Amino acid sequence: MYDARYIALYSRKMFGHSIGEYIRFQRWILVLIVLVFAVRLGASLAGRPNEEIRWISMSVVGAVALIYVAVAVHTKRFGSYKQLFGLLLIQNVLSHTLIALAILLGILTGSDNIFTAPEYFGGQDGKNWLHVLAHVLAGFLAAVVGWLFGSLILLITRKVAPARNT
Repeated sequence: MYDARYIALYSRKMFGHSIGEYIRFQRWILVLIVLVFAVRLGASLAGRPNEEIRWISMSVVGAVALIYVAVAVHTKRFGSYKQLFGLLLIQNVLSHTLIALAILLGILTGSDNIFTAPEYFGGQDGKNWLHVLAHVLAGFLAAVVGWLFGSLILLITRKVAPARNT
């Protein structure tokens, strides 16, 4: 059913947990990221105005997800600061990979979508390879920035909320 490469990747360890454990811990977040992306891109491709679509926000999902995992990593005894980074890395790489794919779609079709529209790319055409590369890199850099904020939330959580058995 699954080939050895998939199993090897899924079971690979990062900071003491397998990739599969990170995915299972935050599966509802990852599903929500994909759903919001699909709705946002779908609405754009269906011709809905960008002013309307901008309210379907992957950034809001990311902010809520950051707060949730920063608290849950402690309260659900998943780990600490290293594991928080692993969770945020997976979230951000997924988000920015999807965005990079939407930009690539715009490049290949020559049509703007919500992710390539000039108003979201400094007034310039967002259908370019530099924009794709920026989002590939942003997946990693956003995880670091998010981890700094999440670490503060985790520090506060550790002071005020005891970890519980799950």
